Amino acid sequence: MPEMDGIEVIQRTRQMTFANPPYMILCTVRDEKQAIIEGLNAGANDYVTKPFDRDELRARIRVGERFVELQNALAEKIADLEDALSQIHALKGIIPICMFCHKIRTDQQGWERLEKYISEHSEAEFSHGICPECVAKHYPNDAPKPKATR
Repeated sequence: MPEMDGIEVIQRTRQMTFANPPYMILCTVRDEKQAIIEGLNAGANDYVTKPFDRDELRARIRVGERFVELQNALAEKIADLEDALSQIHALKGIIPICMFCHKIRTDQQGWERLEKYISEHSEAEFSHGICPECVAKHYPNDAPKPKATR
């Protein structure tokens, strides 16, 4: 190549930012050990010397394809995990809660309802209902009567 050699092409390519960096095979007439080491250290994923054997080159390309497939699968899993992590808003640590009314003490030493505290510190949503014990306690006339058993 008249303007730059393969080592420089690889070095410049490795300086670029890619979502999935390219798999690069350096193909050159330089077959001495030091040249191979230099090419791999520059960022080549593989090194083939000329003249090359077509079957060997095909096999090395298949290795590169498997590498890229694994790299893409890993990138997908990372994206899935980042997405899942962005969905998680976990409450951590000890939460001081009143044993009678179940209000939570805030960082400002005030007390607020459990639902308010959780909704402000997570993405949880609430629906309200009345458990059977509270129906019996607060609405005794409306509570279902226990069935007689024999």
